[in-house]
Amino acid sequence: MNRFIQVAMALMLTVTLSGVTHAENSLYAFSVGILDHDTDYLWSDIRREHGVDLNLEAIFSPSVDFSGGKIRPALGASLNSNGETSKIYLDARWDSEYSKGWFWGIGLGLAGHDGKLSRKDKDRKALGSRVLFHVPLEAGYRIGEQAYLSIYFDHISNAGLKDENQGMDTLGIRYRHLFH
Repeated sequence: MNRFIQVAMALMLTVTLSGVTHAENSLYAFSVGILDHDTDYLWSDIRREHGVDLNLEAIFSPSVDFSGGKIRPALGASLNSNGETSKIYLDARWDSEYSKGWFWGIGLGLAGHDGKLSRKDKDRKALGSRVLFHVPLEAGYRIGEQAYLSIYFDHISNAGLKDENQGMDTLGIRYRHLFH
């Protein structure tokens, strides 16, 4: 794992742990998940990288009501088990919960990664830029007063702003714990 991702993960862990100390004021939820890395046949089409990603995410309490849900800031990271592309991200996340315990969310933000930028290595994605757009989608069900299980998808790419733009998708399951 390169130095950029190590420093970013340490920063995220510090922010998250300080949020847990004052959870009633700053941290809304914390999620942990296992994601399939560079999933085939989704937004980014073909798989070039492999492994499983450990996903960690903190969603913070400040919120804005919007269209039946709430928009909150989210800070997360996905670490690849094969030493291939790992990422950190910061999003604006919109979530909405329905009366029977179902919820869904969507977001938009930026991600930094330690992957390849060009096609020099045929077994790796050419992402074109160190900073990419991050688009997450999530749907799940409340399994307890403060707990959810969900299916989570995210996509990173430079949206065609660079010639190299293979993008990358992950798909998996997550557990979310609420702090309110």
